[in-house]
Amino acid sequence: MCSCFFGGTKLHALYLSRKEFRKKVHRNAFCALKVGLQALPLGSQLNHMDFSQALSVSEIAAQIGAEIIGDAQQMVSGINEIHHVRPGDITFVDVAKYFEKALHSAATVVILNERVAAPVGKTLLLCKTPYHAYNSLVLAQRPRTFLNAQVHPSAQIDSSAIIEHGAVIGPNVSIGPRSLIQANAVISEHTIIGADVCVQAGALIGSEAFYFKRTAEGFDKWRSGGRVVLEDGVDIGPACTIAKGVSSDTIIGAGSVLDAQVHIGHDVKIGKRCLFAAQVGIGGNTNIGDEVVLYGQVGIAQNLSIGDKVVVLAKSGVSKDLEAGKTYFGYPAQEARTAYRELAALRSLRGK
Repeated sequence: MCSCFFGGTKLHALYLSRKEFRKKVHRNAFCALKVGLQALPLGSQLNHMDFSQALSVSEIAAQIGAEIIGDAQQMVSGINEIHHVRPGDITFVDVAKYFEKALHSAATVVILNERVAAPVGKTLLLCKTPYHAYNSLVLAQRPRTFLNAQVHPSAQIDSSAIIEHGAVIGPNVSIGPRSLIQANAVISEHTIIGADVCVQAGALIGSEAFYFKRTAEGFDKWRSGGRVVLEDGVDIGPACTIAKGVSSDTIIGAGSVLDAQVHIGHDVKIGKRCLFAAQVGIGGNTNIGDEVVLYGQVGIAQNLSIGDKVVVLAKSGVSKDLEAGKTYFGYPAQEARTAYRELAALRSLRGK
């Protein structure tokens, strides 16, 4: 017999199929609603790197001990690292070769460690260690919250969702109607789960991004300020790991299916109705289109773009962007027909 929590009440199911179990739970849902249990809202869809309220440059400069170059009254509405900046954002740069990229990005305010002229419409904040200044601002907006219960009181769980015994639900999590979180899954902070989602046993959703600043003393860990969003109808296999974004959302598109032990890196955007077989790994900040199929143990590097309806065959390694609608194989991955011809040519050479 397995124990489950449903909409704040506890149920027992005796080895039911998922379909039968849902029917049983939904019958209980009807009864629970009759006695006054209410479905909770799914939570804000705002980018969580937006400030709760806009801050002036002078306020931020006082917080981080920076000198202002430009308009001290300019307002800042959010904070993002360079890949995701928007107008109104503050970002940072501390390596001279990236100054031009940062200064000509969409960001309104840039923290940096060398005195330069401020471009028109931008304000600069000069300080000794821009990374630490940036990270302190993220921590101020996203302070760490630690669990001391199986379900954090700030979690918003729809009354028809099923949370099995041993699952852990973190702070500021939202779980939609009819979703199922199986035993020993961990749904970490700031994760948004839609309707009819299944997260299977032992999966970890919303881990900190694998994102570090290298220093003379070692590696400093960035505070992840993004979220994970699992859209409606997503199915996450057992022991999968999905990292939250550094400063944006990691998104698994509606109807997509992940097999066991799949790893999704920070800020990855996966389209709708994708299918990934076991042990696929996707590097951070990669964008994947709709209806993409990745066979077992495919590896995809960071910062890439994979087109719609791409198929990548098993054990392939992807190191560059892939065009839509084609099948790829090998390492480095190339169109499967080309790869097969090359393999045939090599076999014929060995036979001579």
